[in-house]
Order: sequence, then C-alpha cells, then structure tokens
Amino acid sequence: MGMVFTKSTYALLLLVFLWGVSWPIYKMAVPYTPPLLFAGMRALIGGLILAALIYKMRNRIKWRENWLKYCISAFFNTILFFGLQTVGLIYLPGGLFSVLVYFQPVLLGLFAWIWLGEDMSSFKIMGLIIGFLGILVVSVDGLTVHVSIIGIVLGLLMAFSWALGVVYVKKMSNEVDAFWMVSLQCIIGGVILIGTGTIVEDWSAIEWNGKYLFGLGYGSTFGIPLAYIIYYKLINAGEASKVGTFTFLVPIIAVFIGTVFLDEPITYRLVVGLLLVGVSIYLVNYRGKTVNASLFNSAQAKSNTEE
Repeated sequence: MGMVFTKSTYALLLLVFLWGVSWPIYKMAVPYTPPLLFAGMRALIGGLILAALIYKMRNRIKWRENWLKYCISAFFNTILFFGLQTVGLIYLPGGLFSVLVYFQPVLLGLFAWIWLGEDMSSFKIMGLIIGFLGILVVSVDGLTVHVSIIGIVLGLLMAFSWALGVVYVKKMSNEVDAFWMVSLQCIIGGVILIGTGTIVEDWSAIEWNGKYLFGLGYGSTFGIPLAYIIYYKLINAGEASKVGTFTFLVPIIAVFIGTVFLDEPITYRLVVGLLLVGVSIYLVNYRGKTVNASLFNSAQAKSNTEE
C-alpha cells in the first residue's frame, strides 16, 4: 500500500528538481530581458535543439496528419502557459501567483478522472487538496492586501490551460510521438511568443550578461525540453494525477534553492508546507477504494437519455 521507489519515482524527483531550480535561475535572468522575448527564446531554442537531436526520427512527425495536434498543444502548453505566466506576474506578487499556478495538479486530477478514465479515490481527493494547502502555506508570506482581479483570472486561466494541455497530450499519446510533440510545441509556441514580444517589447532591452545567458541556456536545455520530455513520458505511462501531485514539490524546492543560493530566509511555513506535500504524495499513491470515471460518464449518459 505504501510507495515503491521505481524508475518512474526517480524520474519524477529529477523533474521536480529541474523545475524547482528553474524558478530562482529565471528570477536572476528576468531583470535583464523583456519577459515575452525571454520565454519565446527559451522555448524556440529548446525546441530546435531537441529537433536536431531527434532529426533521424523525422518520419514520426507526420505533419499532414498531426499539424493541428501540434498547434493545439503549443497553444495550451507553450503560448498560454508562458504567456499568462509572464503577464500574470505583472499584476500579482509571486507568492499568490504560485498558489494559483499550482492549483493545476488538482484540476489535472479532476480532468484525468473525467476525460482519461483514471480512477478517483477518497485518498486521492484528500491528497490533492492537502497538497494544494501545502503550497498555500509556503506562499502565504507572498500574499498582499491589494489583489488584482485581472491577475487572479490570469493565474487561474494559466492553471486551467496547463491542465487541459497535459490531458490533451496524454489523450494524443498513441497518435503523436512524444519527442516531436515537445519539440514542435516549443518551436511553434516560441515563434509566436517571440513575434508577440517583438511587437510589444524591445530587443535592445536585453542585457547579454552572464546571468541572462545562464538563464537562457538552462531554459533551452534542462528547464523546458528535457523537463517536458520527462513530464509527458511520465504522464503517458502512468496516472496523470499522481504525476501532477509531485509537482506540488516544485515551489518548495524553489524556495529551498533560493534560501541556499539567494540568501532568502527559511521559515517554519516552508517546513509545514513540505510535510503537507509529503502527506499529499503518499495519499495520492495510496491504493484505496476508487470511483471509476466510467460510472460518471454512464450516469451522465443515462441522464441525457432520460431527458
């Protein structure tokens, strides 16, 4: 009934580390670059590097059959995800915005139950809620009295679009190669973000110093392409809600990294939040009685026929 540390578990921990480290790295780089151009360049360069590495498998692209799927994935997982993230941080403090963003695993668990047919148990429901509470505890120091309605809407839209994007990728996993899905969604989304940034931002505002180049290099290699390959492989191989729950650890890892390398203070809330996330991961992976989505779908169908 307990958790077993398998290759998938270690891959999840690597993913959490890659994403957790990325937050303080990007935080150091953002002051030296316009945000949309930075996001677009990371995505585009990362997508092109991955495309070069898997070029020999180009026959798996099947562009005529799958171009719309690549574009839909790019829309949710690159354009909306990075775009809403960038704009949302203008309206809200980082603490509150991270709470809204990491509502995504809860939505992901719900969508995976409804649309992917994954089982839902009372333990899993409790785990998802407790995990979100853990993120809330960690981020409470970043909350302020003044709250922007626009920022809240953008944050919730970001979590919603990310969850939809992940479910869509898993839904298409038998039709589209996972490596090319990551590569092309990054390329397509990166081009659109750079195009938008070129219109509303200024290329001359980029300061090509060490911090910016390190952030760009990390995002173009580990932060986006490698992390997304691991993420989608895990999503496609297992239950989306379980993978999503591990991402509750990302902001906590980011705070730890900030404490060690950026001299940010460590608080008791961080420890409490980490404990709550640990409980969350255990509960979501606990094998209890489940409610299958087929019951939900059949009940819905029955209701429709009766009408």
